[in-house]
Amino acid sequence: MIKSRPDARQAAEIVAIKALGFIAGEPARLGAFLAESGIGPETLRAAAGDPQFLIGVMDFVLRDDALVTAFAEIEELRPDQVRVVRDLLAGPRWEREVP
Repeated sequence: MIKSRPDARQAAEIVAIKALGFIAGEPARLGAFLAESGIGPETLRAAAGDPQFLIGVMDFVLRDDALVTAFAEIEELRPDQVRVVRDLLAGPRWEREVP
């Protein structure tokens, strides 16, 4: 899944969109996600194009070990790869320089 940086980011976006489909596949899970994200079902498709929204999708999945496990199994990923996808979407972390 992870080769060069641009390809890795694109692959991460694809996995995040699949995670959104996974969330939408169960009404109770979708309802919880919509309530938490504050968006309506009518804007879900448009929001999927926003990289920040996709980070939120991955955060939602990562908050529940059972969701991580179920999603990873469906997508044939290791559970730790779900976290890697989220981190790739977020980009590099910058640490503040301390004098």
